[in-house]
Amino acid sequence: MAGGLTVIGILTVLVVLTIFMGVRIVPQGYKHVVQRLGKYHSTLNPGLNFVIPYLDAISYKVITKDISLDIPTQEVITKDNAVIMTNALAFINVIEPQKAVYGIDDYRFAIVNLIQTSLRSIVGEMDLDDALSSRELIKSKLKGGISDDVAAWGIVVKTVEIQDIKPSPTMQQAMEKQASAERSRRAAITEAEGKKVAAILNAEGAKEAQIQEAEGKLEASRRDAEAKVIMANATKEAIQRVTDAIGDRHLPAVYLLGERYVDAFKNLAASPNAKTIVLPADILKSVQGLLGGK
Repeated sequence: MAGGLTVIGILTVLVVLTIFMGVRIVPQGYKHVVQRLGKYHSTLNPGLNFVIPYLDAISYKVITKDISLDIPTQEVITKDNAVIMTNALAFINVIEPQKAVYGIDDYRFAIVNLIQTSLRSIVGEMDLDDALSSRELIKSKLKGGISDDVAAWGIVVKTVEIQDIKPSPTMQQAMEKQASAERSRRAAITEAEGKKVAAILNAEGAKEAQIQEAEGKLEASRRDAEAKVIMANATKEAIQRVTDAIGDRHLPAVYLLGERYVDAFKNLAASPNAKTIVLPADILKSVQGLLGGK
């Protein structure tokens, strides 16, 4: 009797344990991969699931939430042989757990190395300036380059963000020296151009001044000549009128020349350097003497 109760108790425990082993509750954000006798059988979705005890076993518990992968910083050589430091952050999602666990031994490690390799390849085809200013282009090429590869593992690449991309410390020092030299060169060119412009302006100003001075002298000479012509015509007219009035050919000239003679002595007497002025006794004869008259 006691042995029968023991057997019943054992059987009861086995039944309860078997029922417990056949019930599986999968939490939200996970999927469980079931193997039956060592072979893939099915994938359990979140919620209440049932399996066959002793035949089915939960082999893998896969996260179906977005997974962030930190891509370590690495040195990358650009097309123009510049060394830059870059790292990234990738977001993936496992949509087919059985491919993720059976297609690759460690999909996280594989994706990190795949992104690093692709990043070196993409940046290696770009010049330094393009690499530093083309994050969106690198991101687009990087995502497109690895999407087909990870699709075979049942994984989708949501996005790949370039966290940082900058020259290496040695390269940065070289760039700073180059930038300083370039600034000095531009300053020298600007200064030289300024001096050139100033010299041109000074030359043009001097030339313009000379032209104006020459024009002024020409105008003064022209006016002086016109004045002399006017005075000569006036003298000619005066002599003609006097001649017509008195009928003598020499007397008008003697008169006008004598008038000029007297004016000259007046001006000489007005000079501060003049001390004594001696006039000839017979001014008329002196004037006639200038004309060659008797």
